[in-house]
Amino acid sequence: MPLTRSLADATVVLTGASSGIGTATAYALARRGTAVVLAARSEVALEEVAVRCRELGGRALVAPTDVTDPAAVERLAARAVDEFGRIDGWVNNAAVAVVGLFDEIPMAEFRRVLEVNLLGAAYGMRAALPRLSAAGGGVLVNNASVLAEVAMPYQSAYNVTKHGVRGLADTVRQEMRLTDRRHVSICTVLPATIDTPFYRHAANHSGRELLPLPPVYPPEVVAETIVRLLRRPRREAYAGGAARLIGLQWRLAPALAERVLGWYAHRAQFGPAPHPDGPGNVFAADAAARADGGWQGRRRQLVRMSAAFGLAAAGTAVGTVAAMSRRARTDR
Repeated sequence: MPLTRSLADATVVLTGASSGIGTATAYALARRGTAVVLAARSEVALEEVAVRCRELGGRALVAPTDVTDPAAVERLAARAVDEFGRIDGWVNNAAVAVVGLFDEIPMAEFRRVLEVNLLGAAYGMRAALPRLSAAGGGVLVNNASVLAEVAMPYQSAYNVTKHGVRGLADTVRQEMRLTDRRHVSICTVLPATIDTPFYRHAANHSGRELLPLPPVYPPEVVAETIVRLLRRPRREAYAGGAARLIGLQWRLAPALAERVLGWYAHRAQFGPAPHPDGPGNVFAADAAARADGGWQGRRRQLVRMSAAFGLAAAGTAVGTVAAMSRRARTDR
């Protein structure tokens, strides 16, 4: 079910609110008068986001939180209820990444990505569900990625966590239905590549600068998708047309799509400039209250690349039908 109140009367908790999609979503909700509870590791950045939320007409509570600490996430939920009386929506958005070959990534960083992205979402769900029920119903949104459905080289830890977040949401949704708790909706967002600071903040062991994989969409695309899910919940929603096309290719011909996406990602996600090995923001906060990552130049490739993805999807479909026809003839 959707929110039991209008967005203007609702309280929504946002993790990872200090930059990127979290910041964009906070602003989108604030414009609608929502009370937003802003959670992330960087208190300074959260304060800046809160000021802007209030300027846009919303109410804002700053709640510095490390989502890898279940007790801290419980305190986040309790603070939201103490301040605003209830929680109507919860958005699990906090995420970090480490880039490099699987067997060259430091295992401490690999583990930390799992703790933030997957366990952080699990802790958020555990804290949110009883509060959403106590409010008479509500919506929980997990921000995953199209990489929850497909996979990309050099992003093993991130791929694992996003597949896990999607599976966790599917499982808990089933359990809520079976235990007659349908008044709480659980949704998953699958964004395409988004223009955020994420790529500059990622731990990097590739030796080269990390670039967003075109086509690149503005963070507001995801923010508005999350707002729509709060109003009209769905199991899953893509954000950015390329995500839907990539997912379609993967379902139609997974082996071929895996090869094509691997080839494309190998060539497009790294720039020519060398990059020193480093942990990025995996262990230490590094946010600047900025929604976009300054990748507008790669955004301009969106139309051309979307057309290319469309042709690739059509080619994949044709190849799949041809393969099925050959198989049918062989079976005869």
